[in-house]
Amino acid sequence: MKTRERIDKALGYFLVTLMGILVLDVLWQVISRYILKSPSSFTDELARFLLIWVGILGAAYATGKKMHLAIDIIINRFDIKRRRLIDALINAVIALFALCVMIIGGIHLMLILLKLGNTSAALSLPIGFVYSVIPLSGMLIVYYSLSEIATGWKQEPVHPSTN
Repeated sequence: MKTRERIDKALGYFLVTLMGILVLDVLWQVISRYILKSPSSFTDELARFLLIWVGILGAAYATGKKMHLAIDIIINRFDIKRRRLIDALINAVIALFALCVMIIGGIHLMLILLKLGNTSAALSLPIGFVYSVIPLSGMLIVYYSLSEIATGWKQEPVHPSTN
């Protein structure tokens, strides 16, 4: 469990840092456009890329903290053994989705974009690096889902309505 706590903490700090940079970037965009009357050329693009990273990594963080959306009206009527089985099934489906779509599909997308040599207009960043967050987030989601399956048999499943 120590590894999971370290990953949670590092991911949380990284997301806070990205969000702080995003706020400063948008603030500079407003200042340069409306006060200095000379809009900055890179702020719009940087804000877009940071928002992509915050949104997709935030989804992985939410998965790790069990804050993702859950409809648990029916599952709460089951006994503990069936809840654990359903939780394991749900986490297996989440891990399978993250593996197939986010990791495999994300790597494929990233490699195609890097091979094509697409770069962003203002920052001249390779677009493939921008979208590298998709497989990274997928790996985190798979890790969290498998971790939940492993620990789910040891304790009572936690659902939003029982917190």
